[in-house]
Parts: sequence; C-alpha cells; structure tokens
Amino acid sequence: MSLDKILSIGGRPGLYRLLTQTRTGLVAESLLDNKRVTVGMSSNVSVLSEIAIYTLEEELPLRAVFEKIQIMEKGGKTSVKHKDNKLSLEEYFFEVLPNYDEDKVYVSDIKKVIQWYNILHDHGITDFTATSEDADKADEEE
Repeated sequence: MSLDKILSIGGRPGLYRLLTQTRTGLVAESLLDNKRVTVGMSSNVSVLSEIAIYTLEEELPLRAVFEKIQIMEKGGKTSVKHKDNKLSLEEYFFEVLPNYDEDKVYVSDIKKVIQWYNILHDHGITDFTATSEDADKADEEE
C-alpha cells in the first residue's frame, strides 16, 4: 500500500487507511485498532504522500524522510520512541536529516514522523519509493 492511501486525521491519534470517499467526507480504518470512522469534510485530513519536511534547501517529501529512516535503521523500527525527551528526538532527527530546518520543524513534528514510521513498519507498509505520480511531478518541475 502506498502513502497516498494513508491519512492523518486532526484530533485523532495514529494513522488511518482510506477506504472510500463519500459525498460528505470519507470512511477510514484505524491502523491502531482497525475501527472504522466516518470523517466529515470539515475535518483536518492530511494524506501522508502530500506532507513534506522543511530542509534548509527545499521541502523534502515525507516518503523520502521515511526512506532515510529505513536505511539508517536497516529496515527496522526507530531506535528512539516518539515519547523520548526533546534532546534525544532532535539528535536522532539530525542523524536522519542533517539539514532539516530547526526553525520550522518542531519537536511535535519529529514525534509524529517517528510515530508514523513505526506504525507503518508494524503494518508492513515499508515501500516508500516514489510513485509514478511523484516522478511525473518531478519531471514537470524540471
């Protein structure tokens, strides 16, 4: 499963798998407890494939950050937990992405990235390579 079917829903913990879209919103299934939820149009929903992390040069897609974590951890879960202290999280993220913009990327963002990576890893969603749509967008920008 690709990241364009995985959602983060504001005010709800964890990640969700998009099941279907409706006239008034969408239906998603929690990756944490497999419960289905109906989400209205007014809810803050983010698709993981659309999220990027600020670096000093550009915005790096979350997919690419997950790839860097995966390489650093040799395919395993992260060596830090999302509830670790601020300093541990910042040091870990600096190892993963040395040029991340410390003024724009907050500890809360780092916690989410680590938590999301571990949730995806637990569910066997470990293919973070670029989709054909991402490649098409990159070609258009050049």
